[in-house]
Amino acid sequence: MAKEIIFSDKAPAPIGPYSQAVKINGTLYVSGQIAAELAKSGDIKAEAGIVMQNIGHILGAAGMSFSHVVKSTIFLKDMNDFASVNEIYGSFFTSEPPARETVQVAKLPKDVNVEISVIAVQ
Repeated sequence: MAKEIIFSDKAPAPIGPYSQAVKINGTLYVSGQIAAELAKSGDIKAEAGIVMQNIGHILGAAGMSFSHVVKSTIFLKDMNDFASVNEIYGSFFTSEPPARETVQVAKLPKDVNVEISVIAVQ
C-alpha cells in the first residue's frame, strides 16, 4: 500500500506542512483549495471558480477528472454565498455529482471566503 504525493504546479503550493493531494489504492484525497489572490475582491463566483480550477489541475496531475470525484466538502465564510458558490461548483459536475456537505465556518486560511476539498476514486 504505497502512497503517492500528487502535485500540480498549476495550483497553489501548500502553505503549510501538507500535500496538495495524496493518492493511495486508487483513491485521491485533495486538500482544501483556496483562491487567496481573490479573497478581498468581493467576487465570490470568481473565487469559487479559481478554487474549482485548482482542484481540476490537481485531479489532472493524478490522471483523474471531476468525473472521478465521489465526495466534496465546501467551507464558506458566509452561508449567504451558498447559491453563488453552488452555481459555480455545479458547473464542474454536469452529471452524477458527488456526495457533499457545505458548512459555514468562522474563519478560513488567508481570510478567503471559500475552501473546497474533494475525494476522488479511479
